[in-house]
Amino acid sequence: MEEKEILELRDQKHEFRDKIKELLPDSNLELCLTCGTCASGCPATGLEGMDARKFVRMLALGLYDEATSSPWVWMCTMCQRCIHACPMKVDIPQMVGLARQTWPREERPKGIIGSCDMALRNDTCSAMGASEEDFQFVVEDVLEEVRETQPGWEDLQAPVNKQGAEYFLNQNSREPVTEPDEMVPLWKILHMGGADWTYGTKGWAAENYCMFAQDWEAWEHIVRVKAKAVDDLGCKYWLNTE
Repeated sequence: MEEKEILELRDQKHEFRDKIKELLPDSNLELCLTCGTCASGCPATGLEGMDARKFVRMLALGLYDEATSSPWVWMCTMCQRCIHACPMKVDIPQMVGLARQTWPREERPKGIIGSCDMALRNDTCSAMGASEEDFQFVVEDVLEEVRETQPGWEDLQAPVNKQGAEYFLNQNSREPVTEPDEMVPLWKILHMGGADWTYGTKGWAAENYCMFAQDWEAWEHIVRVKAKAVDDLGCKYWLNTE
């Protein structure tokens, strides 16, 4: 390994350490009580022989390489149960995110990176690559079928690009592509509640895999595209189903 590469790795480790300290009260990892409350409710506990408590302790002991290189950091769901349960409020999800950033992009899980890259292809932000035209066609086609085949739902609405609607609704990318009928129950709930809502052909996809990939630049881009879609339609509230 060349000297330049060694120096870059050393700088990266120092940067990781400094960022970790910023997340902690008084910049002190020893605030962790090793009580295991974080691990007890974590869906990733035990995977790869790791859990949230072990992860924090490894960081406290300066075992940065071991902690960040474990595949376990990619198994965390970012659900944040650990930080809500932690009596000392140690922000473990943020630490996991920083650990993920130390991985070269080409070595991060292909499924997550692939979904992130797919979402960047157009302004739908769909991780399945669905276009604006395809999404609108599916919504209108499913809506027509429900109106024609389900008694009592002849007036069901699933508007697309309705200007000035109160709510802008996001939809998981998988459903309009592979399971379009699963969109209908939510339409019915909104209908029964008398909600004034709409989809947008731009920014309609709910998920953001770039967050899980810890590609912050791409993550921000997707959020901005979605926020602009909400603003362009003049909606008051943004309902994200993910």
